Amino acid sequence: MANQTSTVDNKHLVDFLLDNNIDVMKVFAPEHGFRGKQDAGAKIEDGIDTKTGLPILSLYGSNKKPTKDQLLNVDMIVFDIQDVGARFYTYISTLHYVMEAAAESDIPVVLLDRPNPNAHYIDGPVLKPGYESFVGMHPVPVVYGMTIGEYGLMINGEGWLANKVQCNLIVVPIKNYNHESPYELPIKPSPNLPNAKSINLYPSLCFFEGTPISAGRGTEMQFQIYGAPELSPEDFIFQFTPKANEGAKDPKFKNQICHGEDLRNSSKLNQIDLSWLIKAYQASENDFFNAFFAKLAGTDQLENQIKAGSSSEQIRATWQQDLAKFKLIRNNYLLYP
Repeated sequence: MANQTSTVDNKHLVDFLLDNNIDVMKVFAPEHGFRGKQDAGAKIEDGIDTKTGLPILSLYGSNKKPTKDQLLNVDMIVFDIQDVGARFYTYISTLHYVMEAAAESDIPVVLLDRPNPNAHYIDGPVLKPGYESFVGMHPVPVVYGMTIGEYGLMINGEGWLANKVQCNLIVVPIKNYNHESPYELPIKPSPNLPNAKSINLYPSLCFFEGTPISAGRGTEMQFQIYGAPELSPEDFIFQFTPKANEGAKDPKFKNQICHGEDLRNSSKLNQIDLSWLIKAYQASENDFFNAFFAKLAGTDQLENQIKAGSSSEQIRATWQQDLAKFKLIRNNYLLYP
């Protein structure tokens, strides 16, 4: 289970395993594909890796879980994908289905753990029952402060797999790491998270994906800016024009001038910032929230609070009880201080 982030000493994991005489049968690929160049939400097709000749099997699209036939004669699944620590980033959902399929076929999963660039805080609404989707499968906050290895242990330990099956999960830990360790990704984890600033702002700005506001797809400033044609240029003086590019062939407001804010020089976040979302809502004249917003939030409460005029501080106060409960659960699965 690999993508472009799966590297060992500047060599792709698949090449490394083959060079060490490991019999790699096939490669499963997540959202954005094996090479990580596809649009968010784009259907990823099966194919053949031109370098190795190995079959590439997509786990994004109609088939999100390895089938029993796909796992025939497989002794072990190696999972190595860089996560960014936000609930709606779909690689943890892919991990869930890989673990579930492996458990049902009695195959161990070896997970090569990687640092989480957003591990330094825990924040956001906890997903509520009835709001599960591929952008949020588990009752965790938007930012959960765990590595993907720790998260896999929690999936197992909390009985979240179908029929409470248990995956034989072997986590290969990170050396010399703690949750406060600053980590800048050497390879962008997906086409629209190009740098450390975008990764830090992503948990706050991804909410715009469920509104008529662009978060910069179709520019080179993805998840570092926001705006829309309808916002007033007097109040939102920054301008940008989304165009087709790698990772956004048909971006929101393609070829239209958008008015908004440039956040590239903002301070590093240690919590989710709702001020931009609230500001854009108050300045918008049209219907603001679509059905996807509640899936991203994991609840309808955030939408209702913003519509009711609640401040960021008032909204954040309503998260604290659920966050305290989650932190107690999280403590059971931590591998690092």
